Amino acid sequence: MVVLEEHLSFHTGSLQASRPTYAGFMRSVRVSLGDRSYSILVGPGLLSQLGDRCLALGLGARCGVITDETVAPLFAEQAVVALRGAGFSPVLIRVPSGETSKSLKVVGTCYDRLAAHRLERKSFIVALGGGVVGDLAGFVASTYLRGMAFVQVPTTLLAQVDSSVGGKVGVNLKAGKNLVGAFHQPKLVLCDLDSLNTLPPREFQSGLGEVIKYGIIYDAGLFRRLERDLPKILRRDPMALAATIARCCAIKAAVVSQDENESGLRAILNYGHTIGHALEAISGYGEYLHGEAISMGQVAASHLSARLVGLDSKSVERIRNLFVAAGLPVSVSLTRRQRERLVAAMRLDKKVSGGQIKFVLARRIGEVIWGQNVPETALQEALDLVCP
Repeated sequence: MVVLEEHLSFHTGSLQASRPTYAGFMRSVRVSLGDRSYSILVGPGLLSQLGDRCLALGLGARCGVITDETVAPLFAEQAVVALRGAGFSPVLIRVPSGETSKSLKVVGTCYDRLAAHRLERKSFIVALGGGVVGDLAGFVASTYLRGMAFVQVPTTLLAQVDSSVGGKVGVNLKAGKNLVGAFHQPKLVLCDLDSLNTLPPREFQSGLGEVIKYGIIYDAGLFRRLERDLPKILRRDPMALAATIARCCAIKAAVVSQDENESGLRAILNYGHTIGHALEAISGYGEYLHGEAISMGQVAASHLSARLVGLDSKSVERIRNLFVAAGLPVSVSLTRRQRERLVAAMRLDKKVSGGQIKFVLARRIGEVIWGQNVPETALQEALDLVCP
């Protein structure tokens, strides 16, 4: 069961209660996985509580803080001070910014730094940054000393609503995205809303690609609220952001709690990702941000859904319009050679079974089905619309 609570000045209130002032509340989502259960906290000023929160979890004295060259100047000092103030001995590990850091070479560099700092089995890792840092640091934590605890402190919208939750960690190979990885749940996720104020507009909009996905796959009410409240979210209105992030986390927590290792239901979280990941791969993980690539993937998936499982044309248009309103791309021009490489990259996707690419398709906004075979002709027709 997933618990979504709102905490107001140390008192728990219903989400149906009167709207509080922003400064005095925090939202909490529980991911229920037995002895691997953990909380996701959403609110302002949470980074300053990092040390005390880790202390309450009973984590070991030594820790590694893995961050990147973009995030480090903004938040690393605050994180290290918070940890030291609670009695921890942290080592700061900076990696290059961008998707190319999700590599086995960078993983090896992190191992060497952790060994030099003499981390032990009871030590822990803090992932401080966006989705790349979270995936990398989580993979390091899952493998160093055969596995150690880690805490997610996501600093981007995309990481807060998606990659920091659920325990999927990993790195890329030249052949494809996230082909080496593990399931390794964090001990805690701290979503400090203050960190979102530092995001460039393009990075913030990229996160909306995952936010919109949750409405399509699980919650038609959320989709309608996004259509209504998107201008507030784009202005980074704190109340709208807090409610949206908490709802997205609650949806992912509900899915992960039922299917931790992606043997069934969890596959719905990959809506739009088969094509999106392939776009990232053929562009060298640099031309498109993740949210941009999966936005195009979701638009393509909506066309496939209309063709194969009956998604109505009005819903296809609403989906496209919401991505456009969020400032996200809905099409990209590709050469014939690039189209061939795109399809080849899709065949390397982790969801391929028996050589057949499996898709998540939408019957209606708020309801999807997974594991769907897509005829080659239908795929090419969808790509004609999105990747002309």
